[in-house]
Amino acid sequence: MSRGMSLGWRARDLVGRALPIAAPPQEAEELRHDAWFDERLVEAAEHEGRPIEQVRAEASEYLREMAASHGAFTTKNWSRAGDWFLRAYDVLVDEDQIAKLKKLDRNNSLALAFSHRSYLDGMAVPNVLRARRFSPTFTFGGANLDLPVLGQIVARSGLIFIRRSTGDLPVYRLTLKSYVRQLVKNHRNLAWSIEGGRTRTGKLRPPVHGILKYIVDAVEGAADGNGEIDAQVVPVSIVYDQLHEVAGMTAEATGDRKKPESLGFVVRFAALQRARMGRAYLTIGEPFPLRARLESLHADGLTTHQAVERIALDISHRLNRATPVTVTAIVCLALLGEDRALNLDEVLDTVQPLASYIDARQWPVAGAANLRDRSTVRRALQDLVRSGVLTAYDRGTEPVWRIGPDQHLVAAFYRNTVIHILVDRAILELAMLTVAELDPDTELPEGGQLQVGWEEAKRLRDLLKFEFFFPGRDQFEQDLRSELRITAGGELDTIDPEMASHLLATSEPHVAHLVLRPFLDAYLVLADRLAEQGDEAVDEDNLLQETLAVGKQWALQRRIASAESVSLELYKTALALARHRQLLDGGDDVSARREAFAAEIADSVRRVALIGELAGHRSAVNLPTHADPSELRR
Repeated sequence: MSRGMSLGWRARDLVGRALPIAAPPQEAEELRHDAWFDERLVEAAEHEGRPIEQVRAEASEYLREMAASHGAFTTKNWSRAGDWFLRAYDVLVDEDQIAKLKKLDRNNSLALAFSHRSYLDGMAVPNVLRARRFSPTFTFGGANLDLPVLGQIVARSGLIFIRRSTGDLPVYRLTLKSYVRQLVKNHRNLAWSIEGGRTRTGKLRPPVHGILKYIVDAVEGAADGNGEIDAQVVPVSIVYDQLHEVAGMTAEATGDRKKPESLGFVVRFAALQRARMGRAYLTIGEPFPLRARLESLHADGLTTHQAVERIALDISHRLNRATPVTVTAIVCLALLGEDRALNLDEVLDTVQPLASYIDARQWPVAGAANLRDRSTVRRALQDLVRSGVLTAYDRGTEPVWRIGPDQHLVAAFYRNTVIHILVDRAILELAMLTVAELDPDTELPEGGQLQVGWEEAKRLRDLLKFEFFFPGRDQFEQDLRSELRITAGGELDTIDPEMASHLLATSEPHVAHLVLRPFLDAYLVLADRLAEQGDEAVDEDNLLQETLAVGKQWALQRRIASAESVSLELYKTALALARHRQLLDGGDDVSARREAFAAEIADSVRRVALIGELAGHRSAVNLPTHADPSELRR
């Protein structure tokens, strides 16, 4: 399709002329005459004390609202429009992965759980599959996108509009659950964002269970004429070199209001895609049969609710594992670690050890790019300059690059697409630093000095558990032991401070300051504001706004390492941690616990800063990195 296709063309083909008369959506019509569904409506009417006719009418209206179909005319042309929306990118797909998935498509309903970084995701997934002649895909999207006229078109192209807030709408939830059940019974392919909405930070958000729960209910309770039915759960990672919409999302993190979707918004969004932004990478994670997984989890004693939670986390882990490392992400990682301009050699000083680490761990690299190649890294730097994320100065003896004004959160978004691959390494560095700092008179637990390191790692896991996806504590320790074995070049049953210091000094890359510092700095600002409240209960919204204001002040004063830590998204995660630790309600002892919380985070910041010094990446922050942790809050 021509990249020069105009928005006017789309309007004439999709909006300007009457849509063909379509048959009623199959599943919706089937449900209207389904005895199982009607029995549940009768039960709902009795439970709510309402006339059954009223409940049926309400459910029928909800069905009309969410029902989707695949009309030949609209699906073909909306697919063409989707390709046009994606014109800023070359979409790269692993055709071997697609071929394997095609075999599953022949006899299974595919439950395609995709990561969500852009509005484009919901177009990319069905378009990639349609172009390769998969069975039609029904994609779930927010009802906020059900815009006049356009909503009609996309509903006839397989998009199912669903409401986000349904807590007080039991008949709506019943209708949606039943509709999903009917789709699964009919072996339809379903696609949805496991995150529920677009990430504002670049890394995966915690999974939302709604659609997955309905699919689980369908598999456990539905059957077709041939007996039990199943679905193949398919994680689908989508990552982009760059995105036009990131600036808007990161602006929300510093207090801007989200602009509501409208036809005008769609026109502006489409116009943005004129500028090329590189590549989009669609990667298929490892699929698994849902019924078999459920049976295994139930055999382990898990309830359906617990099984859904476990499966959702498994999908998130598989998405992270499938997400390839982009050159953009690694370049942003290097530049965010310094608050100054770097030349190409200095960027490569950080990138090349990371490339070796990525190779050793066999993480996929987007487009099979060579992260050690000077031309590849230079091209990524130039692309980031063109989009305004970086600034370049080339009037001296050599060109240098740095993060542009107010672009730290944008650069962090790109870095965060791969940050998960470095979290274990970062925590191991801090665990080894804890051993290296041990006082000779310290009373050691069973397991000795190495156990002290593992306990520190688990403390950090608990501190960051709302930020990253971690396995259970025992598996987490095993993962770190594997990381230590690779770092040390062999198995270590014991370790002492001298050995820990040697490992820290000689191993590369050092990543704790690159990976954890932005999050811990944000946590420190919120913990500081919380500690100032004494024993009083806090209003969460007021606390967030005060933290945002003080965060901006601390960034200006250089009391935190980077402006990327000034983010409502990070403060909300810190708030969730404080809530989990029961630090938000007032009480006689809460002041001391809040102070301890702030001191714990401040000491973690101190340790991360020491790793930065060890790596030679000390930022010019007005903080004494060897000082008592309380000094970090003054």
